[in-house]
Amino acid sequence: MRNDPYVEGGIRLQKALSQAGVASRRAAEQLIEDGRVQVDGQVVRSQGIRIDPMTQAVHVDGERVFFDETRHVVLAVNKPVGTVSTMSDPEGRPTLSDLIVDYPERLYHVGRLDIDTSGLLLLTNDGELANRLTHPSYEVPKTYVARLHGEVKPYVKRRLMDGIELEDGPIKVDSFRVVDTYGEITTVEIVVHEGRNRLVRRMMAEVGYPVRELVRTAFGPIRLGNLQQGTSRRVKGNALKALYSTVGL
Repeated sequence: MRNDPYVEGGIRLQKALSQAGVASRRAAEQLIEDGRVQVDGQVVRSQGIRIDPMTQAVHVDGERVFFDETRHVVLAVNKPVGTVSTMSDPEGRPTLSDLIVDYPERLYHVGRLDIDTSGLLLLTNDGELANRLTHPSYEVPKTYVARLHGEVKPYVKRRLMDGIELEDGPIKVDSFRVVDTYGEITTVEIVVHEGRNRLVRRMMAEVGYPVRELVRTAFGPIRLGNLQQGTSRRVKGNALKALYSTVGL
């Protein structure tokens, strides 16, 4: 019985790698021989192995190879305040579907942002990717920039880094830094890897600094960058590979 991920009628692995632009066919054969290629999590060394590149996960040196990026739709969306993090709303409020009218695929939103928070949301047609990005065990970091009233005292960082108790359990931030202070407004950057409802707002209220304005600027390796509010961009290339690698896909 074969133990390798052989697919009857598939394409030879070295040919698939060559067509994907990873390496020439001869160089791809060397990669396989050196044990640097995995298919569905298994190292393969057989030059004759055939795979289905549309359904199987291939990695070279631990990096995912995408044979057809059009099958893997991931969108970065800059959600405005007032838009709900759903694809439809019985109350008729603006939704994420209003921002992505050009995509016929069924897309899943990866987590949520409350209606008063703007910034980066990811949408994808890959259910497993969405599940892993939101599952606590993968500890995918989310970065927020918050505007607060007043000067933030040094003890605030210590409390948040050490952990505080909320009504739904303890929480601590991955990092916290003051970006700047202008008049009575302080801007801070907060990184957390949990996705509880209104988490950043509740944390900051607990330490005495209610949030006036909140923007998510990064989700894992994907950053908001200069993406304008109410618009989206396709996540492709190295950014897409980094996102999948973050959750071991």
